[in-house]
Amino acid sequence: MKVITVCGSLKFENDIKYWAERLTLEGNCVLSIIYPISTDLSVYTPDQRKIFAKAHYQRIDMSDAIFVINKNGYIGNSTQKEIEYAKAHGKEVIFLEN
Repeated sequence: MKVITVCGSLKFENDIKYWAERLTLEGNCVLSIIYPISTDLSVYTPDQRKIFAKAHYQRIDMSDAIFVINKNGYIGNSTQKEIEYAKAHGKEVIFLEN
């Protein structure tokens, strides 16, 4: 069973949920993004936002691969950093769209 972390912009919430489910049903162990309760990320302190990020990078560390939701070719700054981090740590990077 491959461990895969799903990465992508929070604006692709439905796509991320769809692909997390699909990848799981294909026999993978999927780690996904945590969706903050508030859609306004400014309600979180900088330290809280760092905790979200640190937890996501820990998921990447625990994974064999990341699955990037790059819908319509969009890759935001945070997702780009996650891709670079995954590559630097020898993780397979799988893109939704080529």
